[in-house]
Amino acid sequence: MDLNKIISVVKKKNLIRRFLTFTFALFLSACCFNLLERPAQIVTGGSTGISLLTEFLFKIKPSDMVLWISIGSVILSFIFLDREQSISAVMATFIFPYFVDITANLTGYIHIDVSDILLVSIFIGVISGIVNGLIYKSGFSSGGTSVISHILYKYYKLSRTTTSFIINGGLVFLGGFFFGWEKAMCAIIILYLYSIVADKVLLGSSQNKNVFVMTENESEIKDYIINEMGRGLTEFDVKGGFGKKKRKVFMTVVNNNDYFKLKEGVKIIDKDAFLIVTDSYQVSGGR
Repeated sequence: MDLNKIISVVKKKNLIRRFLTFTFALFLSACCFNLLERPAQIVTGGSTGISLLTEFLFKIKPSDMVLWISIGSVILSFIFLDREQSISAVMATFIFPYFVDITANLTGYIHIDVSDILLVSIFIGVISGIVNGLIYKSGFSSGGTSVISHILYKYYKLSRTTTSFIINGGLVFLGGFFFGWEKAMCAIIILYLYSIVADKVLLGSSQNKNVFVMTENESEIKDYIINEMGRGLTEFDVKGGFGKKKRKVFMTVVNNNDYFKLKEGVKIIDKDAFLIVTDSYQVSGGR
């Protein structure tokens, strides 16, 4: 199949469902901001973090500041990035500030005690992780300050993780300076929880382990995996970097319940067997 056709099919796949997921994620983010982050005055980064600071310093309405930042980032995106990324960011530019505006008075209907700052931080971290995991899964861009990270990566090859850390870290520092260092520490907890939960939403829980085995007893290990475990395997011919010795590496996938049986069986056959184990989030196809 032609490469352009493949890309076109990928972009159009489940488009309506993906857009609804994206929209729901933005709405959930706006609710979290107005119900938890804004009352607790915890700055975790991004356009909402900037809006908290500008509201405190200059009394600027948060939804207005988020809109201005989003418009600025979209303009930069069209100038420095590709058209697809820019069009994706345009949707968030107008949808998210609107949600921030219409949910601004939610505290008048739903009262949440934010005095327990640690509990509030845990909830913000979990909800933010869910939001960003859903956005990643939808395939759209949330725009905002993330555009700066994309631009710096494209032109200067600076890691997006590094630039994002610097931007958000700077905002967390300012938040601590104006709102108290205890809240800055809570922001760090939020960012940590956010990264964990976002990965879980994007990839799901790992139900399988991907196991690589290097052993001197190749035939016995192979027989154990295929006949006793009932699993298929893939063989790789490798050469050691130090001793230059040619050997085989077996790769197999087992569910979590069978991992103990595989590991212990391999160790009984060859106590010096070299094992590498990683989580496998999706297993499909194969014969």
